[in-house]
Amino acid sequence: MPAIKTTNPLVVHTQNELHVLEHKHPIAAVFTMGALHEGHARLMDEARTYADHSGNKAGTVIVTVFVNPTQFNDPDDFANYPNTLDSDFEVCAKSDVDVLFVPQVSEIYPDEKVLAERISAGSLGNILEGAARPGHFDAVLTVVYRLIQITKPDVLFFGEKDFQQLVLVRQMVKALDLPVVVIGVPTVRDINGLALSSRNKKLTVASLKVASRLYQALTLAQQGISEGKAPADIEVECVAYLQAIAEIELDYFEILNEDLQTPKPNEKLRALVAARIGGVRLIDNISLNR
Repeated sequence: MPAIKTTNPLVVHTQNELHVLEHKHPIAAVFTMGALHEGHARLMDEARTYADHSGNKAGTVIVTVFVNPTQFNDPDDFANYPNTLDSDFEVCAKSDVDVLFVPQVSEIYPDEKVLAERISAGSLGNILEGAARPGHFDAVLTVVYRLIQITKPDVLFFGEKDFQQLVLVRQMVKALDLPVVVIGVPTVRDINGLALSSRNKKLTVASLKVASRLYQALTLAQQGISEGKAPADIEVECVAYLQAIAEIELDYFEILNEDLQTPKPNEKLRALVAARIGGVRLIDNISLNR
């Protein structure tokens, strides 16, 4: 079987091309929709470190770039999603990725039967981001499941910025008893605290400055917890803080436990926020116990 290149990612487009390669274990994977940035690079670096735990390039790092059509509520959003494969390749090369898997839709959903076998996110998929995008997390879990089936990783890396997605993927892996470990990686931020996202490119310079207020609200919540304030009171303060900024159209600001349930005393907490700034919808979250 052909050996995997170790200097640059080997780009493959089909399952057959992927499966004939000699994959050394552990296989560490990062699933993306492309438009890669420093946040994705951090995931890849963590995957590389995990795969190289023996210090001898012991394992394989696979990155996927697949823009999943089923998770877009607006067909125009799907049609206009950026295609940056050349620069994505460079990001992967810098992080010493072994394989870049870039499948067509027909590789992920080869027939109507596979397309119809959607995985339900349950009630947790209907809150927060799910309330704004019905069915979104069903589609996300379904494509993650398909990519797990195809890439067969030992460990998966997801960013904490999409925390609801991370929680749901972990729940799916546990419920279906899938042989993979899911590791969350802390959010990568710019100098002003704004969480890195491909959507940030749509913001003007002025909007970027306003967007950093989301992180300020999250740190305000963190401070409130350290001062012993009740989560409900902190929510009220943070909502008032953000609503006072004219350029911010707040969707939600909530404090929940790490399973995204109503918190009980002495549980670890997480603050989550979503808002539109300059017409761009941004999300962020932070652990309140760090």
